[in-house]
Amino acid sequence: MNNQIFFFFYNLAHQSAFFDGIVIFFAQTFPYFVVLAAFLFLLLHHQVLTSLNPFREFRKKWKEIVSVFLSGVFAWVLSALLKLLVHTPRPFAVFQNVQALFSETGYAFPSGHATFFSAIAFSIFFINKKAGYFFIICALLIGLARIIAGVHFPIDILGGIILGLTIAYFLKKR
Repeated sequence: MNNQIFFFFYNLAHQSAFFDGIVIFFAQTFPYFVVLAAFLFLLLHHQVLTSLNPFREFRKKWKEIVSVFLSGVFAWVLSALLKLLVHTPRPFAVFQNVQALFSETGYAFPSGHATFFSAIAFSIFFINKKAGYFFIICALLIGLARIIAGVHFPIDILGGIILGLTIAYFLKKR
């Protein structure tokens, strides 16, 4: 089933240079915009940027702001360690007919991108539901683009989402 879902999405690639460009944008460039948007959201949500004394306001709210990104970094490190233990090859290494839209190295499970962005998205969701939905959708778009690009199987993305959610939940609880 994992392979069937993978090929359903992967078959969208290599059909149009324009669409491939969009997929590459969402898989490689869009994540930088998401990190910037998360940082700006947290500063605006906590009225750091709109305050008359933004440094004082940041000192009051820094723990929650930093904890969002700390959950992302912690999740990414844990996913890197799991990759060393699980050793799941990428789709282009498994199937000769799969040509990734961009080069990627290392093992695939769990997806570091899906883990990092899910941890950030769910951390924000626990702070603000509406913004959290936006960032969850962004994380899903990034994961889907990486499947279409041929660098991850769906199970890699699902594993990353579950790991990111779990870490965000437990860091919220502390």
